[in-house]
Formats: sequence, C-alpha cells, structure tokens
Amino acid sequence: MLVTTAVPAERDAVARAFAPPEEVRLPAATLLRTAGGYDLMAAGVGPALAAAGTATALTAAALDGHPYALVVSAGIAGGFQPEAPVGSLVVADEITVADLGAETADRFLPVTELGFGTVSHHPPNSLVRVTAQVTGARPGAVLTVSTVTGTAARAAELRTRHPGALAEAMEGFGVAEAAATHGVPVLELRAVSNPVGPRDRAAWRIGDALAALTEAFGKLVPALESWNPHDHR
Repeated sequence: MLVTTAVPAERDAVARAFAPPEEVRLPAATLLRTAGGYDLMAAGVGPALAAAGTATALTAAALDGHPYALVVSAGIAGGFQPEAPVGSLVVADEITVADLGAETADRFLPVTELGFGTVSHHPPNSLVRVTAQVTGARPGAVLTVSTVTGTAARAAELRTRHPGALAEAMEGFGVAEAAATHGVPVLELRAVSNPVGPRDRAAWRIGDALAALTEAFGKLVPALESWNPHDHR
C-alpha cells in the first residue's frame, strides 16, 4: 500500500502508527517503508505534485515486480461546517476536483462539460465502509482545490455546486488520477484542521488534526490487512 501526503508533517503523523520505517530513494522522491509493506511519501502540495509523486512511486513499484494494491491520500483538510467540525475525520466516497474547468458569465463549467477528461473518482464502497467503521470518519465528497477557500462567498459557492462535500484539500484528485492510470484503487482520508471559509489562522488546529490522523491509521491498518483489493463494491 502507498500512502501519500502533501508535507512531511502529515507523513510523519501517519508513520507514528507504524514501527520505525526505513528510507527508500526513488527518482525525485523518497519513501518511508514500514514493516508490512506500507510505503509513505510526502509528494508535495497541490494536485500536480501529488500526481507526479504518486505516479513515480507506482511506476517504480510496478517495474520492481511488486505493484501496490491500494493508494491512500491522507492529510489534513478544511471542513465544511457544521457537518465536518474541526478535529473530525472524513473519508471520501467521491474525490472531485472543484476548480478544473472554465468560468462563464453564467456559471462555472467543469472540464467534463467542455468535452475533456474527468472530474471525479470513486473509492471502492467496501473500503469506504470499513474505513468509516473503524475510524469513525464520516463518508462524503472531498473536494480538491488548487486555491484554498478563504471567503464565505467562495465556501457557499462550492457548497452550492457540491452539496455532498464535507471537506476540501489540495492533493486527492491528483493522487486519484495517478492511481487510475495504473488501475489501482484509491482512498482519501482527511483530518479536519480548520473550517472552510474566511481565512482565520487562529482557528486552525493543525496539531489536533495530525494527532487524529495518527490515531486513525492505528485503527485503519489492521482493517486494511483484511480488506480484499478485488472487492470494489
């Protein structure tokens, strides 16, 4: 299993759920390899770096003859209030890029309405259920954005376009795109560090969110070991 995060602090929070890992060098990337076959990587901030780093790791594993059975995008996120309060966990049943498309005088057009690509990936239902059961995470859509929401107007706009959204982050869709090219299922698990809306650093609880992420992976790893990667229901 490959677990990708944006920054080392998130990666290290996940790593605390495992025995001390060893470093594995890849071209333009470094993995932390844990006992049991779990590789952790801080790929960088934003969907482009997330996709590039994830693709590098997936390709290296495939060429080595040991392809990954699952990719997990993990980290902290902004939560839409009141459904995803600060300190809670969210597991994506839909990973959607929220700002890939075109603005028009009438509305935002996702790239799919322009005749290109995709805007959503769906993790296996069975895996979402297991994750929610063992970690207490709430299932819902997690939006990928290239610009973090900083106003109430932008938050309201996103909620209107994506009424099922619980959180926003910056990497999930990039990770999912890379996983899809390799035919590998994807999961996104986020700990809420701040509300989506007006930017208020004083309201952020990054330490609490990272602690929640560590605790979540401590519970999730045993469940993942018994999950059947061919069960995509």
